[in-house]
Amino acid sequence: MGQSDEPLSKIGELTSFSRRVYTIVKVVSKTPPREVTSKEDGSTHRVAEALVADDTGSVYMTLWDEAIDEVQEDSVLRLSNAYVNTFRGSMRLNLGRYGSYEVLDEDPFEELNLENNVSAKQVEYRRPGPARRGWDR
Repeated sequence: MGQSDEPLSKIGELTSFSRRVYTIVKVVSKTPPREVTSKEDGSTHRVAEALVADDTGSVYMTLWDEAIDEVQEDSVLRLSNAYVNTFRGSMRLNLGRYGSYEVLDEDPFEELNLENNVSAKQVEYRRPGPARRGWDR
């Protein structure tokens, strides 16, 4: 995968509406995988979460199937076309169908900011659509 012309985002800048996220992160930790069943077709998948960080903050990134085995703790990743979604009220970074990652050899971080965990902040979910009378948006 070659270099992208997209500007790199920082974890501390992410919002629950962030799309087309290009960033470089370091994997701090990873949860054991668990099995989930797809509601669409009943297929079984493995899912885990990795805490990833840069010098501005940290966020949980969802890993699916083979990415669980490929992404190791202490590795540095260049994420391309990732996005943020909300799971149980907290932000999660995802690669989805169109995102990708590359493991980098060099670690550009002198320090990681684990104090600013953007996944720890509760996010209010607002339904898209027209404002209803009497509701503040």
